[in-house]
Amino acid sequence: MDRSPILFRVDASPEQGWEPYYQCLTYAAALQRRRRPAYFLGRIKPFPLISQIVRGGNDFLTAEHEIGTAEDCDETIREVRRLGAAAVIVNAPGLQEEYLRELSSTGTTVVVIDSEASVRFPNRLVINPYLGRSLNAYEWEPGAQLLLGRKYAIVRSVFRRQRAVRSADPQGSFRGIIALGEDDFAGQSLVRAQELLGATRVDKLTVLVRSHHHQLEELKTLAEKHKSRMEVLTEPSEIGTRLPRAHFALTCGDGLSLEMACVGVPQLIITQTARHQVNAKKMDEEGAATYLGNTEQATPGVLRDAVNYVLDDQLERMGMARCARHLIDGKGPDRIVNGLEILIHTPSEPQRLRIAA
Repeated sequence: MDRSPILFRVDASPEQGWEPYYQCLTYAAALQRRRRPAYFLGRIKPFPLISQIVRGGNDFLTAEHEIGTAEDCDETIREVRRLGAAAVIVNAPGLQEEYLRELSSTGTTVVVIDSEASVRFPNRLVINPYLGRSLNAYEWEPGAQLLLGRKYAIVRSVFRRQRAVRSADPQGSFRGIIALGEDDFAGQSLVRAQELLGATRVDKLTVLVRSHHHQLEELKTLAEKHKSRMEVLTEPSEIGTRLPRAHFALTCGDGLSLEMACVGVPQLIITQTARHQVNAKKMDEEGAATYLGNTEQATPGVLRDAVNYVLDDQLERMGMARCARHLIDGKGPDRIVNGLEILIHTPSEPQRLRIAA
């Protein structure tokens, strides 16, 4: 069986954000079940994040240029040819058609993880792990395949395991989770934690942020001040025991919102970026969450009323949990890997013509 490696081209930094990086890590973990080695080519900051790539059994290559530039395109093509990569997976906002066309000219399978649908795609596979964008929003060239919507949500194994554990609405004191994504550029985790501690009946509050969050020390100070009611977690693996007991989660409409939906946690969503608004509105339409608007629209009073309503109405929580579990089944990474394997082993149209000749 062909075991050619897969090359991930992704950057991560305080300026660009870390969401694409963590999506690629989950994708690479799913690829390991096919025994395919994975290489990460990128500019990763802060430096300790590289250890997560290596710890997952992957290899890391430092990129000299910013993703999406002409120099980066040449560098990526060189690495594709040197490694003999079966596919290159690119995950970055704002990619241009010319960049993708040059990568596709190598003959390898080019995969783009995209939720904006802002360009015409000349490559073979496009993946949108979010909800909301329909097929009509995309433009593509003949031969391209598109994997869109709820069946392709990228869900980590820690959330998939808790799906079976959380089978009913939890009992006991009210517990909440704040999980505002991998980036949280606006520092909403700290602001919303203060609001929930001061104006709601939440007895236990868990704040999930990354170890590189720019307000981590302030959050730890707040948790120390309210040590009986608040805790701060920096690793997703630590949240496993909290998910079955949480009565609601405050999220931002990103991939973490879909992972919470897979478990069946009722959600309130406050978006920080435009690309997450479509996903959040679709979850609200499906009954899996309540969308409160962006950070300006979701005032402290709006958030307080929404939290109290969810805590008071058990039937509302049960309905949201049921709709969420029906919406996301957690098998998205497996479906994405299967789609990639099918394309890798299926020649492109020009190649079929040459073989037939």
